[in-house]
Amino acid sequence: MRVHFIAIGGSAMHNLALALHQKGYTITGSDDEIFEPSRTRLEQKGILPPQTGWFPKKITNELDAVILGMHAREDNPELIRAKELGVKIYSYPEYLYEQTKNKCRIVVGGSHGKTSTTAMVMHVLRHANIKFDYMVGAQLDGFDTMVSLSDDTKFAVFEGDEYLTSPIDRRPKFHLYKPNIGLVTGISWDHINVFPTFDFYVKQFEIFSDLVEDGGTFIYFSNDEHLAKIAASAKSTINKKSYTTHPYEVNEGVCQLIAGDLRIPLKIFGEHNLQNISAAKTICNTIGINDSIFYDAISTFAGAAKRLQLLACNKSSNIYLDFAHSPSKLMATTKAVKEQFPNRKLIACMELHTFSSLNKEFLSEYKGTMSKADIAYVYFNPETIKHKQLPEITPEEVKANFGGNAEVFTESDKLIATLNKQCYNDTNLLIMTSGNFSGVDLKAFAQEISNK
Repeated sequence: MRVHFIAIGGSAMHNLALALHQKGYTITGSDDEIFEPSRTRLEQKGILPPQTGWFPKKITNELDAVILGMHAREDNPELIRAKELGVKIYSYPEYLYEQTKNKCRIVVGGSHGKTSTTAMVMHVLRHANIKFDYMVGAQLDGFDTMVSLSDDTKFAVFEGDEYLTSPIDRRPKFHLYKPNIGLVTGISWDHINVFPTFDFYVKQFEIFSDLVEDGGTFIYFSNDEHLAKIAASAKSTINKKSYTTHPYEVNEGVCQLIAGDLRIPLKIFGEHNLQNISAAKTICNTIGINDSIFYDAISTFAGAAKRLQLLACNKSSNIYLDFAHSPSKLMATTKAVKEQFPNRKLIACMELHTFSSLNKEFLSEYKGTMSKADIAYVYFNPETIKHKQLPEITPEEVKANFGGNAEVFTESDKLIATLNKQCYNDTNLLIMTSGNFSGVDLKAFAQEISNK
């Protein structure tokens, strides 16, 4: 098979290219910019484009497929050429479905927790020596790539992102996978540039439940009123299963699952992660994995990258990095760290970086989301707002919308200087961002704080 990637350098796209290369396909690609780690990883496999840019001559009738990345535009010259020649064009999720349409597809969706829940299912399957295909939105220990596809697997485990499919397909990605087992962790409004109202956003998850294959299973978090309504009205040709937070307790700083008389120590913590564990367990039970195997596996799960990732620590301080950027994630993550270490002061800082978080109309959704922190800092870069062509926001507006004790910064170096001045005795630092605070080496900074 000969497959060409338009926008091969993306995080998801380059991982799919690597997976197909591993499968023995002939891979080519183009992009107008390729950053690390995509560049090195593609180069190591010999499939890095020799030069950046778009080259219509790469598109020929010899190609079996073209995969179109979200980074490309509708007027991309390679896309235009592929249409002219009638070459089959797939979006990223369309091609994943094409590769797995004869398998049991397990798709994890939701506004929060989908990466962690997907990673947990993958961890348990590997522990149980069950081969499977997968696609997940973070790098995981023990997995070389974020995508894997093969011909001798029964299951495919996909993280179901609700963002747009491609420049020429405005459907959410998770509508393309047609799951046999579809799970939704919860619904909290996000991506307002695509879903301008909450009702429209909720509708996408209702459609997802309708796309579960007949005879399949729809799994949902029972404490989410919107999901409960979706499940109640879902088609009668599918099974429905609900889950809630797994019983747990915290003993001497260690989170433990409660399973009858058993106490199972975990490497992760936080109520939101106990919900994710319950979600993963429901999936695993549905495909025949018993509780004994599940608990044995989950006790060794250390989490996904940038999901309460411990960057550095000493005897009296931990520094965590989390991908949290939406209101629900911010609240859950801040609460988790404070409840895990109730006797330590918590300093939390977050970056407004996404389209939704920098939108003036969305800021009110952040009210009280950092209230569990003893000290709360919020950072945004005005240049990022200009780049996204959004209306200007002021530090005063951000502070008023967050409420409480939030202090707002628009200069990264001033935030870092303020954090450096803090005393970290019996104090944890929680860094939350989908970016890097305008170029800060967060690992190096965390180590610097820890060494004080």
